[in-house]
Amino acid sequence: MFRPKLPTMPQPTGQVTPPAVVVPTTITPGTPTPSAPAAPAPAPSRPTVQLTPGTALALVGGGTAVVLVVGAVLVSMLLAVAATAASVAVCALVLRSLLASEAKRR
Repeated sequence: MFRPKLPTMPQPTGQVTPPAVVVPTTITPGTPTPSAPAAPAPAPSRPTVQLTPGTALALVGGGTAVVLVVGAVLVSMLLAVAATAASVAVCALVLRSLLASEAKRR
């Protein structure tokens, strides 16, 4: 009852083939095989991007706008957290004052 029952390994069924023997090939140093001439690389189908002064100015302006917007969002989030913390602190002070005055009356 307390002894574990180990499963028995079943015998293989069907035909068992012996492993194939791999015969090594010999490498003879000597004449290299001629390779086909390399084909020239195809021309790119997409034209290269040319940055004009106007485009560079537009990119700089767009990047500046993105940085300003992200900065404004982060600062507003920081201010929201600070205002929440200040209001929680004021509530804690009011509750502490109320509880202290209640304890004095008893």
